[in-house]
Amino acid sequence: MFLGTHTPRLDDKGRLILPAKFRDELAGGVVITKGQERCLYVFPMPEFQRIAEQLRAQPMTSKAARAYSRVFFASAHDEVPDKQGRVTIPFHLREYAALDRDLVVIGASTRVEIWDKAAWESYLAESEDEFADIEEGVLPGGL
Repeated sequence: MFLGTHTPRLDDKGRLILPAKFRDELAGGVVITKGQERCLYVFPMPEFQRIAEQLRAQPMTSKAARAYSRVFFASAHDEVPDKQGRVTIPFHLREYAALDRDLVVIGASTRVEIWDKAAWESYLAESEDEFADIEEGVLPGGL
């Protein structure tokens, strides 16, 4: 499970050093793809394969499943982190997420998310009030 918030920097070659806390689970290979809210999702290969199976199980007649699959798979980039725990983020993904030098990398349970620092701060500021006001429905049975 991926947890926590980290603030690495993107180097001049578009590489990110993965947080040390995440490296063991990501060492076997990752898939980086477009996420929602203009962030990037980073999946360990087994988790990406699990999600791919779920998407394949959706009927081809589902317009939403086709649209999601197209963007999800077409933008995906697979890579094995190097010995320093670095991965290269392709230009099209850096552009999609408006990544500059300062990043925020968060653990989001089964995936890692990469955010531009300013975008994350804006998202968090908007979302924290909503988070505090959620009464029920997100977690079955509540906390």
